[in-house]
Parts: sequence; C-alpha cells; structure tokens
Amino acid sequence: MNDFIFSFRLRNAYKVNSILYSLRQLPFVKKILPQSLYSNRALKILGNVISILLEIGSIFIGKFLYIALMIVTVASVSKTNSANWFVHIFVFLTFVGALLNTQMFNPTKDKYYALVLMRMDAKRYTLTNYLYFLLKMVIGFLPFTIIFGLTLKVPLIVCLSMPLFVVSCKLIYSAICLYKFTKEEKIVNENLPTPLVWSLVAVFLLLGYVLPFLGFVMNGLIYSGIFLLTFTLAGVATYKIVTFDQYGRIYKSLLKKDVVIFDAKEVSKKTVQKTVLDQIDNQVMVTSQKSGYAYLNEIFTKRHRKILTESAKKIATIAFFIIIAVILILVLFEQSHPTINRMMLTYLPYFLFIMYFINRGTVVTQAMFMNCDHSMLSYRFYRQPKTILGLFKERLKTLIKINLIPTVVIATGLPLILFLSGGTNNPLNYLFLAITILAMSIFFSVHYLTMYYLLQPYNINLEMKSTTYSVISLLTYVVCYMGIDIHLPTILFGAVMTLFSIIYVIVALILVYRYAPKTFKIRP
Repeated sequence: MNDFIFSFRLRNAYKVNSILYSLRQLPFVKKILPQSLYSNRALKILGNVISILLEIGSIFIGKFLYIALMIVTVASVSKTNSANWFVHIFVFLTFVGALLNTQMFNPTKDKYYALVLMRMDAKRYTLTNYLYFLLKMVIGFLPFTIIFGLTLKVPLIVCLSMPLFVVSCKLIYSAICLYKFTKEEKIVNENLPTPLVWSLVAVFLLLGYVLPFLGFVMNGLIYSGIFLLTFTLAGVATYKIVTFDQYGRIYKSLLKKDVVIFDAKEVSKKTVQKTVLDQIDNQVMVTSQKSGYAYLNEIFTKRHRKILTESAKKIATIAFFIIIAVILILVLFEQSHPTINRMMLTYLPYFLFIMYFINRGTVVTQAMFMNCDHSMLSYRFYRQPKTILGLFKERLKTLIKINLIPTVVIATGLPLILFLSGGTNNPLNYLFLAITILAMSIFFSVHYLTMYYLLQPYNINLEMKSTTYSVISLLTYVVCYMGIDIHLPTILFGAVMTLFSIIYVIVALILVYRYAPKTFKIRP
C-alpha cells in the first residue's frame, strides 16, 4: 500500500503541474496567474481538485462513451435481437482492448520517474498499479454494462460478468507477453503494436461488426462458454503475473529516454522532422505553371502528396469498399432493407462524426507548419497581411479539394444506398444526402485552416503550445459526437447544416481577414 500511495502521489504531482501549465496558456488567464504558480498553495489545491476530477472522469466517462458509441449505437440497429448484438460486439471489442490497452507495457513518464529516477521496486510498483488499473476497469464498466445491457434486454447475470470478462482478457494477454519475454527476450511496447497485433485487431473488428449484419451473432450460451474459459485462464495468468520476478529487466529496456520521450524538446523535434521529411517526395522534379502564392502552394502540395492527397485517396478507397459491402448486404439480405432505409432517412447527423474523422485538416495544417511556415515565418515579408491572406485563399482551395476526394465517394454512395434500400417518396432526400455531406466537408476544411491561422499552436520546437487550440479541438469533437444521438429527418438536418456551413464560412473568412496578420506567428 505504501508503494502504491507513493506512486499515486508522484503521478498526481506530475498531473497537477501539467494542469497548471495548461491553465496558464489560456488567453487572459496567463496574465492573471503568476510565474511562480507552481509554488502557489491555492493554485496547487485547485490543480489537485482538477486532477482528482479527471481521475474520476477517466474511470467512468471513457467507459460510458466507449459502450454508448462503439456498441449501443450499432446494437440498437437490430430491433429484435439487440441484446445478442450488444454481447457479440462487446466480446470482440474486449479482445481488441486487451491487445491495445495493457497498462503494464505502456512506457509513461510517471513510470520513468518512479522506476528509473526514484528507483522504486519494479515488481511491487507494477503489481499495485496494475491492480488499481484492473479495479478501475471493473468499477468503470459495471454501471454502464448494467444500464445499457438491461435497456437492451441483456440478462443481469451477463451484465454483471462483462467487467470481469474485460479484466480476464487483459490478464491473459499480459501473462502471454510475460511468457514471451521469458522465452524469447522480446519486450512488448503498447505504443508500438506489431503487424501481428494490428492484423488481429482488424480480424476482431470485422468479426464484431460485420457478422451481426450477415445474421451471425453470438448468443448467451456461446458467451457463457467464452466467459468461463477466459475466467479460468485468467486464474492461471494471475499466478504468472504475481510470481514473475523480472519486471526490473523489462522496464530497464522499456523506459529508455528515447522510448518515453523524456527529453521532449530535442527528441520530439528530431522524430517529427524525420517523419515528415521521409514523406516528402523528392524523386520527381516538381514544377508549376502558376505564379505567386498559387505557385508556392502548388509546389508544396505536390511535394507532400504522400501525406495529403494519397492519404485522402486511401480513405476514399476504404469508403468505396464499405459502400459496396452495404450494397451487397442489401442485395443478399432483403430483410436489411427497412433498417438501412431508416438509417439513411434519420441518421444523417451521425455522419457529422464520421466526416470529423476523415477530414484531413489537422494533418494538412501540421505539414504546412513543419515544412513551410516553420521557416518562412522568420521573414518579415511572410507576415504581411497581403501575403497571409493570399496564401490562406490558395491553401483553402487545396484543402477543400483534398477533403472532397473521399467526400464525393460518400456523397454519391449514400443516395444510392437509400435508393436500393427502398427509396423515398420525397426526391429531396436524395439531394440533401449529397449536399449535406459536401457542406460538412467544406465546413471542416474552413474550420481547421481558420483555427490554424487564428490560433497558430506550434512553437519553434514543433511543440503544441496553445491550450485554446486544444480546447476548441476538443469542443469540436464533443459537438460532432453529440450528433450521434440526434435522429432528425434528412431534409431538416440537411437544410440546417448547409445553412450553418455557409454562415460559418463567411464569418471565418472575415475573422481571418481581420485578425490573422496579428495572430499567425510562431509561439514562444
């Protein structure tokens, strides 16, 4: 218990200092907070309160969003068999979580501080913190497996067993990783999954989400067998974890500075620069017939097509095959027509969340800064209003074009799916399905580029230093996520979304015109 309390206090101190630093990055707040804020008792208390709230939130909020978004929204598609859908998806996503979220093999700074700098006992530290991690899993999952499960008519005994199933899977995989280290001296790094792990993740996701739509879904009897097997194996795994005595060797290799990125400014800068430079195409002579800002922008786009246009093409390819898969389901399973037709006519707000994820705004603006603005902002002429606004206009055209590559595929596929699933009496539904997707794409293009110019978040070391930028990005995610639970007629939502996008674009352009010449600069 003393080891756990010490490690918890150490981790909390690190969190509190990070919170205080973030608070001082907010506009106006940084003028109020003193430079000596880290030694201010009142601010320390505030930081501790926020840290505790975040710790509690990490236990419950993430689990709620995970079950609501990843499982319930899909399981609710089935009106007659939603309970089995819920259990089926939960099982396979738990397998994915066991592979990608181990905690034990996650090289974090607080582990570096405790085990390398403070020289705590590796075994005691690992076991106490791993137990805390598993308890948080059970406590966090239990209320939501019960609430959502009972809502979908899942038996109570199954709901109660689900958190234990999650813990059992994590114990088994952790024990396998320890056994692998014993036999092969290979250390698992949670942040660097192997191709085998990614392949298993892809298989489990396909089995979890595709099989129910094809009519193959896990029932209570199958789940009971899987649960009993994993629960039994978890007992064996627990013995392996508790008796394992080489945690010190594992963390000695895992918690290196270049792995933990302890020396953040130098290591992060070199890593990011190398990654981005590797993605620049220098094999072919790049030319352009344009002039001025359009010339600079086109040269930049062509040199960075690997991370700009090619990534958008890959997303468009994935979207195309998903649409083909849905069409095949419509052709092969006629009983799916009413469900999919209803989704096309009432679930359009859901695509706000999808368009948020496929938009390339963040990637494009990051590349712009690292390989262009990072150097050019050092010159006075580059910060002149005429230059900033001229280049903004050219970049906006480029970003819209890049985002339209997957958007056009989706905007074409949705009306086709609506037609094949039974169609609609109002032809405007076809039109608004396409127009709304296009409006969302343009909105996100303008949104991210405007944020970049008004809140330019990077410093000379390529580090994100704008708390305001991070907060607005988080709010954007939250608003888009809330769209999942909004079920509105396609025409109504489409009209509102299109009108909002038009107004937002006009306002954003005015703000950039007025303020970007003052705000578009390298942060200190």
